[in-house]
Amino acid sequence: MTARIGLIADTHGLLRAEAVAALQGCDHVLHAGDIGAPDVLDTLAALAPLHAIRGNVDIAPWTNAVPATLTATVAGLRIHLVHSLADLSIDPAAERIDVVVSGHSHRPGIETRDRVLFVNPGSAGRRRFSLPVTVAELLVDHRPGKARITPRIIEIVPR
Repeated sequence: MTARIGLIADTHGLLRAEAVAALQGCDHVLHAGDIGAPDVLDTLAALAPLHAIRGNVDIAPWTNAVPATLTATVAGLRIHLVHSLADLSIDPAAERIDVVVSGHSHRPGIETRDRVLFVNPGSAGRRRFSLPVTVAELLVDHRPGKARITPRIIEIVPR
């Protein structure tokens, strides 16, 4: 069975219709901070079960209920959410984390370090500088003994 996990970050209060369309049909959605407005979470939670953390701009009183970091088991994977990698206070490999999802830089990226997948879905909110407007997904194919994870960055607004 394949699960689809949608990743989004840095909406800054703007949840574009293109982002919602790209995340439609996901089994889970993860927001890696700088949410900007509570209705962003409401809309995402209507799509699929949602895990979210707050980022450095999330300082309004409503964000007190949103954790700063989070480790959750999603689709059989241990996933750690942290807004900025500079704030990563655990050793993901030692903690048996499969995937670290971050935001903050607005730069989408995928890399593997010490057998841990690191994904930054980029920024889905207002365009910053010449950076793309993106979300990401993880396709998780459960095979005997190990899950196969296929990450993908999705550009939702053409340049």
